[in-house]
Amino acid sequence: MQKDLGNYRKSYEKSSLTEEVISLNPMELFQKWFHEVEASDGVDEPNAMTVSTMGLDGFPKNRVVLLKKYTFEGFIFYTNYESEKGRAIAQNPNVCISFFWPNMERQIIIKGRAEKIAENLSDGYFESRPDGSKLGAIVSKQSEVVPNREYLEKKLKDLEKEYENREIERPKYWGGFIVKPVSIEFWQGRPNRLHDRIRYSLQADYDWKIERLAP
Repeated sequence: MQKDLGNYRKSYEKSSLTEEVISLNPMELFQKWFHEVEASDGVDEPNAMTVSTMGLDGFPKNRVVLLKKYTFEGFIFYTNYESEKGRAIAQNPNVCISFFWPNMERQIIIKGRAEKIAENLSDGYFESRPDGSKLGAIVSKQSEVVPNREYLEKKLKDLEKEYENREIERPKYWGGFIVKPVSIEFWQGRPNRLHDRIRYSLQADYDWKIERLAP
């Protein structure tokens, strides 16, 4: 089986990224781009991001998760700490996260270090979730092999009965990570593949070094 994709071509012409319009802090530029993507109404989940970790088997692995909060300190998402992803981060907290917004011809690539957020913050977010999502976090021993779909659905029904008229507390193995960036690259598609790439690198004094990269 083969398929030649050499004729898949597109000219990127929607915007530009110049030094005259960027912020000194990359989180300000991230917020600007995120708001523009939200306003464009062209992406179903603008907070969908790819998280890349180095797996326990020595292979890198990417998966899409949902960004739930961002601050000047970093990017927060939630997961099962005992999952393949959680165990990989525990062994090697150096991760990469990226956003791809094709309708704006933009992507952002972030290198950083992941660490668990405070338990009370995970508690607060867990409490805000619908009951079905709370029970789903308890039912699923994420990344473990299960016999079939029916096995999971039965476990969910059993838990629904068990927690009827009871508060659903956050399991200790589920919570948030914050990725604190050390490098953030903004990529804007441009004509003739001369794309704009601006990289921010965190310095020892916590200022950001700004550089333009060749496309």
